[in-house]
Amino acid sequence: MKNIKTGLVLWLVAVNLAALGQGPDKVVPQAVMERIYNEVRTPYKYGIVLPQPDQGRMVDSPTIYRKEDTWFMSYIIFDGKGYETWLARSDDLLHWQTAGKLMSFTDTGWDATQKAGYVSLIDTDWGGSYAPGRYNGNYWLSYLGGSEKGYEAGRLGVGIATTADLTKAVEADRKPGPVLSAIDPDARPYDNNTIYKSLIIRDKEQKTGYPFVMYYNAKGDEKDVKGNRFESIAMAVSTDMVTWKRLGQEPLISRRTGICGDAQIAKIGNVYVMFYFGAFWKPGAFDRFACSYDLMHWTDWQGPDLIAPSEPFDKTYAHKPWVIKWNGVVYHFYNAVGSNGRVIAVATSTDVGKSDIRDK
Repeated sequence: MKNIKTGLVLWLVAVNLAALGQGPDKVVPQAVMERIYNEVRTPYKYGIVLPQPDQGRMVDSPTIYRKEDTWFMSYIIFDGKGYETWLARSDDLLHWQTAGKLMSFTDTGWDATQKAGYVSLIDTDWGGSYAPGRYNGNYWLSYLGGSEKGYEAGRLGVGIATTADLTKAVEADRKPGPVLSAIDPDARPYDNNTIYKSLIIRDKEQKTGYPFVMYYNAKGDEKDVKGNRFESIAMAVSTDMVTWKRLGQEPLISRRTGICGDAQIAKIGNVYVMFYFGAFWKPGAFDRFACSYDLMHWTDWQGPDLIAPSEPFDKTYAHKPWVIKWNGVVYHFYNAVGSNGRVIAVATSTDVGKSDIRDK
């Protein structure tokens, strides 16, 4: 009789969860969230690893990958006019040297002055190879594109580019026109104003029903209680990396005020972890995470920030994460804004010392 009652209780719980659109594959338990937090936290701030090249140009949005026993970072530079995509390399994840450009300004085109690129199809396994994958013989990048001058100016969209070699500063070949735009016929209320940063991963198990998944942050016509538009994280899917369609009718991560953006995905065991940044729904800008079993339903962490302002070099903002684990050490790269302008910094899970690039 006891077993029958226990089974009935479990069945009723499952029915109630199903009625709420939830279930064991859609909600990540708090105990799992806490284990993930303890696995990824990086309490030691090493400091700046990529400074501004000069007073007039700012660096932003690191993407880290490994190829031919060398670490590479694609990142973007804003010079007051717009964004270009650059490349740096490192042997130890702490000391970086700039190698040149992957995408530059052009005189004409829908993306003439905005080419903020992000390497696609990087191995998402936690502690894995972190190698970028090929598709149809090429490496791929998605990028924030636009033609108006200024910081994130105009109606931006997502562009796609390919290259035969991600270890050299060679101009990538860009596809004509955006593949995701705020004026698409299937645009949603949360992304019909402008679209910002994107991340494309390979869905190896096709949990979404598609081999390629794009996470992006966007702003729509929806407004918060103060009348301001807000940014949320949403998703799109593709079978060929070129033709994309939105998945779902609601954003994945949103506070319905301020910003949630710049997703990065890592797979830790059977849990997908989305690192992302939040801003202005509480003071400043800071890095957070959410977890999922299926890449579509996300449980948001409610505990402490992973990274938040605490040092002179990140006193204004500490945000835009790229997090990896290598040789037992977690490295949390992020965009730091403070005493040294807009730079790339890193925090680690163990104390590896302090950067030689000091606060100004």
